[in-house]
Amino acid sequence: MQLSPAQRQSLSWLAIALVLLVLVWLLAPVLTPFIVGAVLAYALHPPVERLAARGVPRVLAVLGVEVLALLLVLTVLLLIVPILSKELPLLRQQVPLLIDRFSLWATPWLAQLGIHAQLDTASIKEFVVQRLGDNMEEWIGTVLSSARIGGSFLLAIVGNAVLIPVVLFYLLMDWPHQVNRLETLIPPRLQPGVRSFMAECDAVLGQYLRGQLLVMGILAVCYSVGLALFGFDLAVPVGVFTGLAVFIPYLGFGLGLVLALLAGTLQFASAYGLIAVAVVYGAGQVLESVYLTPRLVGERIGLSPLTVIFALLAFGQLFGFVGVLIALPLSAVMAVAAGRVRLAYLDSKLFRG
Repeated sequence: MQLSPAQRQSLSWLAIALVLLVLVWLLAPVLTPFIVGAVLAYALHPPVERLAARGVPRVLAVLGVEVLALLLVLTVLLLIVPILSKELPLLRQQVPLLIDRFSLWATPWLAQLGIHAQLDTASIKEFVVQRLGDNMEEWIGTVLSSARIGGSFLLAIVGNAVLIPVVLFYLLMDWPHQVNRLETLIPPRLQPGVRSFMAECDAVLGQYLRGQLLVMGILAVCYSVGLALFGFDLAVPVGVFTGLAVFIPYLGFGLGLVLALLAGTLQFASAYGLIAVAVVYGAGQVLESVYLTPRLVGERIGLSPLTVIFALLAFGQLFGFVGVLIALPLSAVMAVAAGRVRLAYLDSKLFRG
């Protein structure tokens, strides 16, 4: 069977797409810092272009924007420092009491199950207090010892932490030229349509980023105020960290929840802290998933609340944690493409008969 020119062209594009997918799959570990750098470059290039348009040397514009972005990331991470500096002394005070309470509760419960065992609470308390009383040098020694065991994992983290800012710098420096090079690869007859499609996707993704930042700010305030109303000493750092970390779906909320549970348990040493965290974080999660993300993010990018929920679940199931991160941006691009396909279908002979 002889193929028509249109069919041969379609098969050629399909073969190119399959080759690219195979290469991405084979080189996934190597491509990770470059993909992360490209995503960050896409998000950060608008302020760089504005500064460059105002006469600021491009090198200074790139360095300024990148340094500010890195400082923002470090600020979020450093929010954990006051939490740990406050909680570690409380751990030394409260852990022995919590171990005694657990022993008093667990021993009768195990006896009812026919298990007669007595916890060696004295040895457990001695071990925990000794570990929590270690100085910083001993903590560093423990970390380095663990690093020797999982050296490749630690090396990968350090390597990516160094490589991503370097990749980001060079991408921002050469962003307009890289975009122009990619445009030259598009067949001339398709360039107007592709430019229009990319401009629409760019506008939608910009709306997504602005909506996500708004959600993060609102949640940071809500968690901080909620914990403060329940009397938490660390309400502001824990609340702000949780609000900003929700940019990473599930994982960010989970880290904030763990920190809040730790703070509540150690400060109040009773069920009050657990109930307070359950109320504040339960209300925050409902507010985010039912109203904030669907309304402030979903509606801005043209996705209904049900579509947002489905996208998060579907991409998470297909691609795991990375899928959750890219679910909404990719769904926004797919929504733009679906709108184009719908218009083409309505204007086709197939629809008009």
